[in-house]
Amino acid sequence: MTAYQTLIVQPHENYLELRFNRPHRLNAVVEQFYRELIDALRAAEADSAVRAVLLTGEGRAFCVGADLKEHAAGERTPYQRRQYLQLGNDVCETIFRLNKPVVAAVNGYALGAGAEMAIACDFVLMAENAQLGLPEVSIGTFVGGGVTRFLPRLVGLSKARELMFLGERINGNEAARIGLATRAVADDQLQAEAETFIAKLAGKAPLSMALAKKLLNTSDESTLDAQLTRELDGLYAVTFSEDWQEGVDAFAEKRAPNFKGC
Repeated sequence: MTAYQTLIVQPHENYLELRFNRPHRLNAVVEQFYRELIDALRAAEADSAVRAVLLTGEGRAFCVGADLKEHAAGERTPYQRRQYLQLGNDVCETIFRLNKPVVAAVNGYALGAGAEMAIACDFVLMAENAQLGLPEVSIGTFVGGGVTRFLPRLVGLSKARELMFLGERINGNEAARIGLATRAVADDQLQAEAETFIAKLAGKAPLSMALAKKLLNTSDESTLDAQLTRELDGLYAVTFSEDWQEGVDAFAEKRAPNFKGC
């Protein structure tokens, strides 16, 4: 397993936990962090033993956004600046397009790039007292990572405008109320709740899960006729899988299925 400086990689029985590991800077992002996270996500996608991915932060924060101290300490050429910003987009796109579900367990602060990564995930579990915010417009910068597409789908256009234009932070309870978070949980129960939640996801049929994620995430790019055809093609394809037969057998035998992803 690859050793990273900015991530703690913790394999579990059938899912992978990636813990952001720059607690001395509240897990603020730097270029190395982005590169290591992309590498770890791609490795997880290629590993058939990994059925889902959990993202969380070490210490008091999920991620507070860009490490402005490090930015101030160095000079980037215009090309280097563009490449760094592209990495932020690449991380969120990798999360969104990963063929396995990704769960964010938001502890403490999720601001700027931290909020963007959480919003790109399939599910967001937040501690009740965690804080999520998009301060970019308030400080003269701008969002990335697909937020202008993802956020209105989660909370509606009006609420997305409010969150982006005003840049005010919301806690876990409010995030769950407006549909941004899947659920809010007591601060001291976040890790346990996240592990229980992702273990349930990881027990589902991987081929079916990958299809469901892809079709749901791209549904607004298709007409109804096209989406019906995509669903039909997906259903037809999985009927030739071993997992489909296992699901049929398990139902008939009144037992839990043991899916293998093939």
